[in-house]
Amino acid sequence: MSDSAADDRFSISRRSFLKTFGTSAAVAATTQVEAVAAELEKANAEKVIGPDPVAVTLQVNGKALKLQVEPRVTLLDALRNYSSLTGAKEVCDRATCGACTVLVNDKPVYSCSMLAIEAQGKAITTVEGLATNGKLSKVQEAFIDQDALMCGFCTPGFIMSVTALLKSNPRPTADDVRVACSGNLCRCGTHPRILQAALKAAGVSTASKTEVIPYALA
Repeated sequence: MSDSAADDRFSISRRSFLKTFGTSAAVAATTQVEAVAAELEKANAEKVIGPDPVAVTLQVNGKALKLQVEPRVTLLDALRNYSSLTGAKEVCDRATCGACTVLVNDKPVYSCSMLAIEAQGKAITTVEGLATNGKLSKVQEAFIDQDALMCGFCTPGFIMSVTALLKSNPRPTADDVRVACSGNLCRCGTHPRILQAALKAAGVSTASKTEVIPYALA
């Protein structure tokens, strides 16, 4: 075979390859475009909720709480301002202090950072739901016994965080309690008593000790 014929055959094969490759790429691109278009059509077909109030049913402390709220309303706002459950406190309103902590499926959650509409179908527990027939829970009793509160504003959040900890870890260490309460702030500074209360509620013995720091006036 002459060199010229070999070159022609190679040239034709190359052109065929490029043509086939181009066709395959076009088909693939078209398929991707169609898939994206289908997803967009599906998204656009979904029902738009709001901005007017909509019916929301929350399962709070074992009971159905039926509300009419705008979709933008947080779980904290729904509990405090659309019902009589004011135990969760609004302090920072930006998920940094933990005063609004409630349990959602037994997990501690900042209720200021969850929409009420998102909480539907989940088991919500507030500090009001811990007592049974007027009898306080072990955690609540321990907070009273250990005087683990001052102004009391942060107390419900701490109680809920400790309650969540004992549900998952009935015999925690002091470090476990510190980690569990790391998302809660007490501006009065009663953290040592909160720690003692958590351990007492768990039945973990601990030496009661208050450190006194001397302060000299200048």
